[in-house]
Amino acid sequence: QVRLEESGGGSVQAGGSLRLSCAASGHTTIIMSMAWFRQSSGEERDLVAIIDSDGSTLYNDSVKGRFTISKDNTDNTLLYLQMNSLKVEDAAMYYCAAEYGSLGIRYGGTWSRQDFNYWGQGTRVTVSS
Repeated sequence: QVRLEESGGGSVQAGGSLRLSCAASGHTTIIMSMAWFRQSSGEERDLVAIIDSDGSTLYNDSVKGRFTISKDNTDNTLLYLQMNSLKVEDAAMYYCAAEYGSLGIRYGGTWSRQDFNYWGQGTRVTVSS
């Protein structure tokens, strides 16, 4: 079992930056893939970015060049999402997700919330114009 806890959300003006963190605890020594998702009120929970167990990354087209996903490479206990040049449409609840093993993102494909079994409670990001 893995427990995830997000932090770092808040309110920012458009064009600003935030850094989200996700602290993982429990059985984190096993190789894991981790991700950030976001969900606005009344919308689906959408993938923002994935970092696979081999370090490969994948981003939603809407955040490419603005967001960067990274993790503590030593033991999978910390996941980050650096968000720059924030837009009003980036406002949402952001969730950290994890799954044991590699998703193989380097080989292409699509991923969704169904690919992850472990979730945090979320941290809210508000962006004002």
